[in-house]
Amino acid sequence: MNDGLCTYYCACCGERNETFVDASAGNRQSYVEDCRVCCRPNVLTISIDEETDAIHVEAEFEG
Repeated sequence: MNDGLCTYYCACCGERNETFVDASAGNRQSYVEDCRVCCRPNVLTISIDEETDAIHVEAEFEG
């Protein structure tokens, strides 16, 4: 499995952010991370493709 630095866009301000995904935590993950620009919380939903190890990150505003 691949660990990696991934990009997502803040659900509030739309700015680009990066997060480190720890693949050892499973193929489906969810956690809250504050935007580095506007400081608002984003719920990140991580999915890792079992065949390709591709990591997909979705962000939703926690509010």
